Amino acid sequence: MNTRVFQQMAYQMRDVMNRNLGIITDGGFVISSKEGCISNSDLSCVLSFTEDNTDTFTYNGFTYKPVLNMNKVDYIIFVQGDDTLAKNYVNILQVSFSGVKYLYDDKHDKTNFIKNIILDNILPGDVLAKATELHFPIEGLRAVYLIKSEKNTDFSVFEIIENMFPDKQQDFIVSLDETSLVLVKGFEEENDDEVMNIAKSIYDNLMSEGLVKATIGIGTVIDNVKEIARSYKEACVALEVGKVFDNEKSIVSYDNLGIGRIIYQLPTTLCELFLSEVFKKGSIEDLDQEIIFTIQKFFENNLNVSETSRQLYVHRNTLVYRLDKIQKITGLDLRVFDEAIIFKVAMMVNKYLESNTIRL
Repeated sequence: MNTRVFQQMAYQMRDVMNRNLGIITDGGFVISSKEGCISNSDLSCVLSFTEDNTDTFTYNGFTYKPVLNMNKVDYIIFVQGDDTLAKNYVNILQVSFSGVKYLYDDKHDKTNFIKNIILDNILPGDVLAKATELHFPIEGLRAVYLIKSEKNTDFSVFEIIENMFPDKQQDFIVSLDETSLVLVKGFEEENDDEVMNIAKSIYDNLMSEGLVKATIGIGTVIDNVKEIARSYKEACVALEVGKVFDNEKSIVSYDNLGIGRIIYQLPTTLCELFLSEVFKKGSIEDLDQEIIFTIQKFFENNLNVSETSRQLYVHRNTLVYRLDKIQKITGLDLRVFDEAIIFKVAMMVNKYLESNTIRL
């Protein structure tokens, strides 16, 4: 809610009705026509009572009317008095406040505030001022998750995620398009395992509840609202880099991109020059799929010939023959650590160039 707008409305309504009145937001913030007309103890009792009761009620000289949104209390209207006229007034105020709230929500609610930040629709210098206006916590640990579903389904990915994170004061879900949404998740303390477990939980829930396969990019943990845009961009980069260098992964964290992060930022001309220098005798395209698969297994087994041959179900001599063939084609002996590193990087650079070609 926009405090200033609703405060002004409360003043005007008080003059008309000649009674103190106001609104209690879902976060427990009181917007009233008179400062201190609701004590902290009364506020605690009212909030506690409305958790189980959504009917109009009176308490300590005031009439309260909870207003629901999707079966949850959105805000509470209160008017001084416990007579029939007070009950009529709260009904009139509901119509008035609800209409104004609907008109202002698109511009002033916290979710749209988050959306404007990640889409760069708000100037960095205005972020703190807007956060203060919305009573949005400036400090606090948060991580941004970018969730992309692979296809449109009859199941609402948004609803599944929303049910997983119902705390609207700490967690914010923003829908970008039909297949992409962003979760800005609040944390009590910085814990890399917890950040990753949240992503795994999201992935498992989407698969089990909606049979929706998704990929999830995770930005770094931030401690200030101004950095949400940066964490979102990191989540985007994580998905892009993961798609190029490790497309079998469903969850990619910006903190764990490794050398792929460096290669992704290189100019294509520099990458082409590197490949031409590495493969002076031949080309990586001269290697067939069987050889490429052999190379991948050899790297997975830390250049161990015996273990690789066992996993490939081939004789050790057959593997040695293939490694000799690779050396003959490329000029690189993968049994030598330094040359294996060069070849590994070259394969990643080639993947990067292929992905650029596909995008073009």
